[in-house]
Amino acid sequence: MKIVMAIIKPFKLEEVRDALTGLGVHGLTVTEVKGYGRQKGHTEIYRGAEYAVSFLPKLKIEVAVPTDLVAKVIDAISAAAKTGQIGDGKIFVTSIETAVRIRTGERDGDAL
Repeated sequence: MKIVMAIIKPFKLEEVRDALTGLGVHGLTVTEVKGYGRQKGHTEIYRGAEYAVSFLPKLKIEVAVPTDLVAKVIDAISAAAKTGQIGDGKIFVTSIETAVRIRTGERDGDAL
């Protein structure tokens, strides 16, 4: 089992969710986050004054999937979240040692 974590632009959430649902992914966690990458933020002009925006709003999506589904999930997220612009995001994959469904006590693959 793996956790696929993707940092994406907020307006791409519905497209990513639809792509994951199409793969049979049943649940995901979404967190509002702020950050910056290589672009180091940007500047905005508001009422004639220039402001530096260091941290840009993003969404972090976390989804636990069986190992054999990881490549398809990565491809689906990449295709759905891509705009071709700076700041499209990143995808990280980490291993899960154990998963437990609290309500039923199911473990590992059955808990997903």
